[in-house]
Amino acid sequence: MPVLPGSPPVEVHLKRSARARRFSLRVSRLDGKVTLSMPLRAREGEALAFLRGHEGWLRETLQAMPESALRPVGLGMVIPVEGRELRVAPGAGRGVRVEGDDLLVPGDPATAGARVSAWLKTLARDRLARASTHYAGLVGRSYATLALRDTRSRWGSCSPDGRLMYSWRLIMAPPQVLGYVAAHEVAHLVELNHSPAYWEVVSRICPDWQEHRAWLRANGQVLHRLRFQD
Repeated sequence: MPVLPGSPPVEVHLKRSARARRFSLRVSRLDGKVTLSMPLRAREGEALAFLRGHEGWLRETLQAMPESALRPVGLGMVIPVEGRELRVAPGAGRGVRVEGDDLLVPGDPATAGARVSAWLKTLARDRLARASTHYAGLVGRSYATLALRDTRSRWGSCSPDGRLMYSWRLIMAPPQVLGYVAAHEVAHLVELNHSPAYWEVVSRICPDWQEHRAWLRANGQVLHRLRFQD
């Protein structure tokens, strides 16, 4: 990953795209992630020259972002877990665990964020697999595989061959919201589109889906702003 030197240095994610006809810079309003898109045949040196030529704009854009755009997770911080607010606190033993309103994390405090994210991903896989299997049973279909990603453009997807993908950050949302996303993707096993017939399937297996979609639209950015240093 290229790094733009300076104060502070800026990590830049290079993205080759068959659609790109020119270089372009984008700064995510969710978490400040910097992406430089480039044509497939372009050279990395050309991309870095483009980056240096737009350094002024990039730093001004990053500086103008609100402080809340990036929230590193560590001891003492309060984070949502399945819709509950838990305080990350030092703990004994070997594993991360919930005790009352605390999320107890053993080990070196410097690795607390990484340990919390690993624990959240394990929990997310369990909850999403359970929800996906439940809704798949309701529509009489089965899915092929289930994968977790840290996607920013979508909360989930379903491929034509039945592969489900979800953002692991859904585990921080209330369980009903996670369930809605699972229902949304599983419904694509029946209708691989967003036609009226598709929404009929969603409404049948998750009648209050509009409420949960509204929650994601209002609060999803907060989940993306948490950084776990992993």
